[in-house]
Amino acid sequence: MKSNEELQKNVVDAINWEPLLQAAEIGVMTNRGVVTLTGSVNTYAKKNEAEQAAKNVAGVANVIEDIKVVCGTDESRPDTEIKNVIENIFMWHWDIPTEKIKVLVENGWVFLSGQLEWNYQKEATKNALNNLIGITGITNNIKIISTSKDTIKKKDIQTAIERNGAIKNKDIRVYVVDNVVTLIGHVDSCYQKNEASRIAWNAPGVTQVQNDLYIEFDD
Repeated sequence: MKSNEELQKNVVDAINWEPLLQAAEIGVMTNRGVVTLTGSVNTYAKKNEAEQAAKNVAGVANVIEDIKVVCGTDESRPDTEIKNVIENIFMWHWDIPTEKIKVLVENGWVFLSGQLEWNYQKEATKNALNNLIGITGITNNIKIISTSKDTIKKKDIQTAIERNGAIKNKDIRVYVVDNVVTLIGHVDSCYQKNEASRIAWNAPGVTQVQNDLYIEFDD
């Protein structure tokens, strides 16, 4: 495992390497693989970019993001305008069932609610908003309610994980109870942990993925 000082430097360098963040003032603290990000930025896109940059650094086990979005005069937008823009954006995405999603905006913070069948649809709703000017945060309260009558097959999920080039040789065990999939074992990075979740979510009928994989770094 990298020392706290070495990991902190690597994360700071990764953040500063991103053109969007070169002028941002973001604090980085590290403790045994856990990275805490602090500070303030003027757009949600910068906040999201900083978190992703930190997660992609080798040796990072988890990222605690505490960056505030403080919109300046040029970035600030009325809540009603933000809501209207969001609803219009959703209409242009084939993977977002607009009629099933409710949008509420309070002081620039976006709250999403509703019921969808697939997790990729839930992720798409949030990702469509990441670069909007004027938003200060996103709370995604959309619930996954499966209408599939298929039985979730543990073996199918295990096979899908094993054929993925990034994680096929990792110690990942799959358990299924009703519509909930639990992943147990270890991987080498945040990316591999998130990729395992993504694969599990792709199984028809899944309403929840409990990702209990821990990150174990090679020396």
